[in-house]
Amino acid sequence: MENENNSAKKIIINYGILLGILSIVLGVVLYVTNSYTDPHWIYSVIGFLILIGVILYGLKTYKTHNRGYLTLTDALKIGIGIALIGGLVSSIWTLTLTTVIEPDYTQQVLEVQREKMLENPDMTEEVVDQSMAMIEKFSSPYISIAFSIIGSLFFGFIISLISGLIMQKKEELY
Repeated sequence: MENENNSAKKIIINYGILLGILSIVLGVVLYVTNSYTDPHWIYSVIGFLILIGVILYGLKTYKTHNRGYLTLTDALKIGIGIALIGGLVSSIWTLTLTTVIEPDYTQQVLEVQREKMLENPDMTEEVVDQSMAMIEKFSSPYISIAFSIIGSLFFGFIISLISGLIMQKKEELY
């Protein structure tokens, strides 16, 4: 049992850091290609596929180290742990980008959103101003990071649940 806990912790940390590093690489690509203020949907798909891949690979590694056994509880614990550490590591990049590299990042994103709203002929200037005032309240880097971590945990839970149900194999106790 002690060995299983050590193995689970090691996998959570290693794969969580891997997830964080891959997320940072994706963030750097977004920044270098100047897509960070208005990213194409494909970047979200790539980020989601990275999350799925790393969690699946972490669960497979745990199952291999655990003589082919994986319980749903272990799958949830490992998957959510990987997602949490990956989200925290990725948040370091987000904080660095929004406070050091591009201190006016939030204003750039807000301006892009404003321009998109103004392209809609049904939205008046007054409605756009009201919408932007509401968006500005929730657009600080710290709130964005919090929502990012919560989203990572949520999707980590869903991926772990589905993967755990598919991959689970309980050890016979008799």
